[in-house]
Amino acid sequence: MSLELELQRFPKEIKLKDATRVTLRPLEKADEKIFHEFFLAIPEPERMFIKHRVTDVAVIRDWCQDMDLGRNLPLLAVAGGKIIAAATLHQQLGGWRRHIGRVSVLAHPQFRGRGLAKALVTEILAIARSVGLEQVEAEFIGEQEAAIKMFALLGFSNLLRLDNYVKDMQAISHDYVLMGLNLKVDEEYAGVGG
Repeated sequence: MSLELELQRFPKEIKLKDATRVTLRPLEKADEKIFHEFFLAIPEPERMFIKHRVTDVAVIRDWCQDMDLGRNLPLLAVAGGKIIAAATLHQQLGGWRRHIGRVSVLAHPQFRGRGLAKALVTEILAIARSVGLEQVEAEFIGEQEAAIKMFALLGFSNLLRLDNYVKDMQAISHDYVLMGLNLKVDEEYAGVGG
C-alpha cells in the first residue's frame, strides 16, 4: 500500500483511557507555531534527551516547511487546538537500511498515562507495515524507563544497550538503548504451501 493511501485514514479521532477525545493527523506546514509551542511545553530536563534543538524556531520551521513525509512522517495528537503528543516514523528510502524504520514518540506530561503514546505508536506501526517496512527500531536514553516499558508492551525487544554512550544537550553521558520490532508475521515467513 502507498503512503498516500495510508494517510487518507487521517484525521482520525480516538478516545483516551480517561475519555478525552483527541484527533490524530499528520503534521502540516501551518502547524509551525503550535508545534514549537508543544516542544516549549515539554519540561527542560526532558528536552535534554531530544536529539534536535527543538526550542529553536528555525529547526521547527525547517521541519514544517521542508516536509518529506516519505522520510519523516510526524503524526500529531491534537486536542483543543494544541498539539499534545507527536510520534514520527523515520525511514531511509534507499541503501542497506531501507527496510528498517525508526519510531520516536513524545507526549506532553499532562497527557501521559492515558494511552496516548501507545495509540500513536500503534498507528505509526500500522503505517510502517503498510509502506513495506520489515522492522522498526526505537532509541532511548537509559533513564527513559517508562517509554522503554511501553515499547516492550508493544512487542519491541532490546537489541543493544551501551553504557555512557550518548550525551544530552548539556554534554552529560547516558546509556543508549536500542529496541526493535520485526513487522513480518509468521505467515510471511512460511511462504506459499508452508
